[in-house]
This record gives sequence, C-alpha cells and structure tokens, in this order.
Amino acid sequence: MLTSAPRPVGLILNPMSGRDVRRLVGRAQTESLEVKRSQLARAVVGAAAAGATHFHFVRDVFRLAEQALEYLALDGVTLAQLDVGPITTTPADTARAVLAMRDAGCAALLVMGGDGTSRIAASAWPDAPLVALSLGTNNVFPERVEATLAGAAVGLVASGKLALEAVAQRAKVVRARFADGAETLALIDAVLVADDHPGSLLPFDAGKIRRAVLSRAEPDAVGMSPLGGLLLPTRKEDDAGVDVACCAPGQGGRALLTPISPGLYRTAFVTNAKRVALGEPVIVEGPGILEFDGDRERVLAPGERAELRVVRDGPWQIDVSRALTSAAQRGLFLDLPHWHDEGDSGEGPGCC
Repeated sequence: MLTSAPRPVGLILNPMSGRDVRRLVGRAQTESLEVKRSQLARAVVGAAAAGATHFHFVRDVFRLAEQALEYLALDGVTLAQLDVGPITTTPADTARAVLAMRDAGCAALLVMGGDGTSRIAASAWPDAPLVALSLGTNNVFPERVEATLAGAAVGLVASGKLALEAVAQRAKVVRARFADGAETLALIDAVLVADDHPGSLLPFDAGKIRRAVLSRAEPDAVGMSPLGGLLLPTRKEDDAGVDVACCAPGQGGRALLTPISPGLYRTAFVTNAKRVALGEPVIVEGPGILEFDGDRERVLAPGERAELRVVRDGPWQIDVSRALTSAAQRGLFLDLPHWHDEGDSGEGPGCC
C-alpha cells in the first residue's frame, strides 16, 4: 500500500571526489572512475527493485552517470538527464544539480561523494531527503553501505511505500554566523586553524588546531570528528555537539593522538573539551582560518569573531537499515510481479 504518489529519485555523483592531493600525503584510497560507475548502477538497480520508476541525473566531466546508466534495462524505469548548464568541475556543478532535482520534484537524492559533496547538497537544499554514499577521503556523514541497499532505501521512499518521517531524521549541522552577517554550515566539523590558508587540500597540521565544534564526535571515524570522539563520543542520534579547545605544542595542552586522515595519526594538544547543547552558541576568535568539513574557507582577522551552533535542522538523512527493516516487517518485497533487469543473465553488459 502506497503512503504517497511515486516521485523521481535524484542522482548526484561527484566525479572529482576521492582524487585530491591528500592521497599523496596520507594513505587514503583512490576511488577509480569504474568504481563510481559501478556503485551508481547498483544503486539504481536497488532503487528500481524497491519501486522507484523515474530517475534524474546530470552530465559530468567524465560522463560517469551516462556510462553507468546507458546499458541498464529495467522494466518500467525512465532515466532523464537534466540540463544545468556548462560543466565547471567546481562545487557549483553539484549545487546546480541539487537545485534542479529539487525543482524537478525529486522525492530523495542519492549523493555519492565525501563530506564536502554532502555539505554542498545540504547548503543548496537544506531539508533535502537523501542517502549519502561514501566516495571521499574523510567521510563521517556519508555511509559506507552497499550501494544496492542504499538505492533500495531511497527507492522505498521515492515510490511512496514508506513515509520519509518514518525512516529518516533531520541531521545535526554546525551553523556559522559571522560579524558581517554571512552564514554557512558544516555537516560534521567547523575548525579554527592557525597559520593556514584558504583552498589548501593538505591534511591539517594537528598542532595548529585551535578550536573544533563538532556535530558528531565519533571515535571510529577519521578526520576532525575523532578529535572529540576520542574524548566525548557523541553520535548522530545524540542531541548535543562537542566543543574542543586546543593550543600549540608546548603551551600546556594534553597530547591527543588522533587519526586526521586515513593511515595518518597526528598529535593535537587539547586544553578543554565539553559537550554543547543544541542551539548553544560557541564563540571562536581569530586570528586563523575556519574550515568546514575539510574546506578552508573563512579567514578570521585578529579579534574577529564567529558564532557557531550545533542544530538539528540539516537534511533528512534516510536510515538504510531502518528503511529495509520496515520494508521487511511490512512484507514490501513479497508477492511482487516478476521483476528483473536485463543485465542479470550474464549475457550483456548489465549493470555492474
């Protein structure tokens, strides 16, 4: 029984994720173009099996989406390419794609990339319903789950078989407000770093971290999240964030060994760590540069301040396990008409 009318699924694939210079400094895995094509195809197969019938995608510089989808032969499924203008290979490509899919009435998004890709999607469409699949470097927000099952969870929502509110929760984010009125957000971490510069993609020198406000502080993650997670573990379902103050080496902080990137442990020097309630303001002061989910963006001059708050008003994050459990309990995959994709016989190019 449908809870609502079927609507399209939006496919967001960042062709540039998993390819930056951090792989030369740390030991992060490089995601090949073939891996990305395969994951996208598997996700669409999963979504279609769960009842999704319409998919929207956009062009990318490597034609990954087109190549992943061109040989799929799925019963009753339509694939539509949206025109979002010229490709720039910048974050603006992702933002335009997300806005186009919102305007096209997509019920949910499959977002394939890292924390930065998901951050762009959340900035463009603040209450987007989505499943984020990990393809980046330091990934906390995107899930490492089989793409077929992630697609199935999105398909159950897009087909109207499951209500979004029953299988999703608004994500926590860190919202930043500056003295000039400008605002931005981070999905996981907003970090003040000393002696750095905008646009750098190198891993942080942990000794230069001065303040970190985290929506999720997870000890089993890499990046900035374990900076708090190894002190005050705070998960996505917890209605709190973590505020960590640090200092330079030799200034009295406690040494904390933390994995700042895959295969790369470094020592930060912590002077204080505490949980902060949702909505509680944290004031950070320059000099330094503020990074958001790994992107160094805002320089704070000496004495310049910014206000950071952890709030639960981010995108609707579909819980893959909860969605599939609910589908099982309701028998949504039982007694369906015979369905298959033409690629499962092994005789053609198929889906993967």
